[in-house]
Amino acid sequence: MSSRPAPVIPYFMAMKDLHPEPGLYVTATPIGNLADITYRAVEILKKADLILCEDTRQTAKLCAAYGVDTHRAPYHDHNAARVRPEIIKKLQDGAVICLVSDAGTPLISDPGYKLVRDAREAGVAVFPLPGPSAAIAALSAAGAPSDQFLFAGFLPAKQGARGKALEKIAHVDATLIFYETAPRLGDALSAMKAVLGDRKAVVARELTKLHEEFRTGTLSELAGVYDAAQPKGEIVIIVFPPEEKAADASDIDAFLKAALDESSVREAAAAAAETFSIPRKEAYARALQLKGAG
Repeated sequence: MSSRPAPVIPYFMAMKDLHPEPGLYVTATPIGNLADITYRAVEILKKADLILCEDTRQTAKLCAAYGVDTHRAPYHDHNAARVRPEIIKKLQDGAVICLVSDAGTPLISDPGYKLVRDAREAGVAVFPLPGPSAAIAALSAAGAPSDQFLFAGFLPAKQGARGKALEKIAHVDATLIFYETAPRLGDALSAMKAVLGDRKAVVARELTKLHEEFRTGTLSELAGVYDAAQPKGEIVIIVFPPEEKAADASDIDAFLKAALDESSVREAAAAAAETFSIPRKEAYARALQLKGAG
C-alpha cells in the first residue's frame, strides 16, 4: 500500500506567508471539493494561533484533511457580540487569527464583517486569503452576462418581505445572484418570476461536488421543476438581466426631433442609430421625413 506524499509548498510563496504577520486572516475554504484550497491558506491555517469557525465540527473535517492542528473556536451570529472584544484584544497583542466560514469566502452571506470592521478600527491588520466563492463559481459557469452583476444573498423567508426585497432590485440592469435553501427554492423562483418577469435563469446546485448540477430555463420553468421535486444541497440562483425592449417608433421620433433642432440630418440619424440600435439607413430616412415635415 503506497503512502500519500506530503504536499509540496511552492517556492514562490512569500516569506511573510511562511512566517505570517500578526493580524486577522479572512480565509476562503472549499465549497465542496476539499482540494479547492490554496497552498497559502493551508500554511497560514497551520501557523495561526487560532482559527475562528462558523461551525468547529465542519472546519474540523478540513483541518483533518490537511493536518492542521491549530486550536479552533466558534465565531457565529449567536456569540459574536460577546467574544469579539476578546478576539480584538488577542489581535492587538500580536496574535495570528484565521476567520473561516463553513464553506467559501467569509463575510459572503456569513458572519464576520463586524469583526473585520472592529479589527480595522482598532488598528489591526486584516489580510484576505482568497479562494472559493459559490456565487462567483456559479456565475463563471452559468453563461449569464458577467460584466455587471449584483449579489443579493438570501431572500427573506416570508412572502411579503421577499416580494419587497425583489422589487428593490427589479430594475437593476445586471445579472442577479441569490443563495437559497432547498425547501424554499420553488417558492423563491415563483416569487422572482412574479416580480422580475419570466427571465432566463440558472439554478446551480452542489457546486464542485459529485452531483454538481446546472439547470437552465425561464424562472417559471425552473419553478415548475423544483416545485415537483425538491432538490438537495447548497443552491445558487443566477437570474439574467432584463431583456432590452425593441425601440418604440414614438421614442425614436421624439429623439430625432430633439436632435434635429441642434444637428444635421446625418448627425441626428447617427445618434439615433447608436442610441436605439437600429440601422443607420432607417434612422436617416426617418430623420429626412421629420425634417421635411417640420
